[in-house]
Amino acid sequence: MARIAHSLLDKAKEQLLAELRLDVHDPRVLAAMASVPRECFLPEDLRPYAYDNRPLPIGHGQTISQPLIVAMMTEALRLTGEEKVLEVGTGSGYQAAILAELSAEVVTVERIAALAEGSAALLAELGYHNVRVQMAGETLGWPDAAPYDGIVVTAGAPQVPRSLLDQLALGGRLVIPVGARDVQELLVVSNVGHGLTSRRLGPCRFVPLVGSGAWPTADVSYPSF
Repeated sequence: MARIAHSLLDKAKEQLLAELRLDVHDPRVLAAMASVPRECFLPEDLRPYAYDNRPLPIGHGQTISQPLIVAMMTEALRLTGEEKVLEVGTGSGYQAAILAELSAEVVTVERIAALAEGSAALLAELGYHNVRVQMAGETLGWPDAAPYDGIVVTAGAPQVPRSLLDQLALGGRLVIPVGARDVQELLVVSNVGHGLTSRRLGPCRFVPLVGSGAWPTADVSYPSF
């Protein structure tokens, strides 16, 4: 039975990767998506759906992001393997694992203690020793280790937080969903030295980013999936 289930997951992963190739063209990103076992980052009862191209709940009002969105956000960073990357919103740890496959160092920040502890243990168990999981402080991100060559924000903000721009290295890229609580636009903001440039990747739907420069905790309402 376990072998049958594993075979079904392998087939589902192949179908997902074929779907991702329509929109994602960086071979290193596609290889990372193939390498990281998404099922390990899900509750037991949702593992059969690990390679569905959709977000799934992970508890605490949070979700694991849709694989296409994960791949698009990762590709937008244009990683070469030498970078230090910040992730805001560890969640299950899945996005951090993808980033760890493609960069030298990942710092990931989570405000929910149970998710931070579980993700740190799982990432270590899977051998991702270039990831540091930190509990979120008063400032968004993790200024102590700044600047970062890439920043990924896995929650939606009402605007691009200044505190995150301040942590972005020269030539670095910040990928962040910006908009209303229920729907956002995925933006890529680049620090080009003489200023900032931005481009849009399309609409998306993330849980709200909470903290200074984002949504106040009291105003947060989580989307249902």
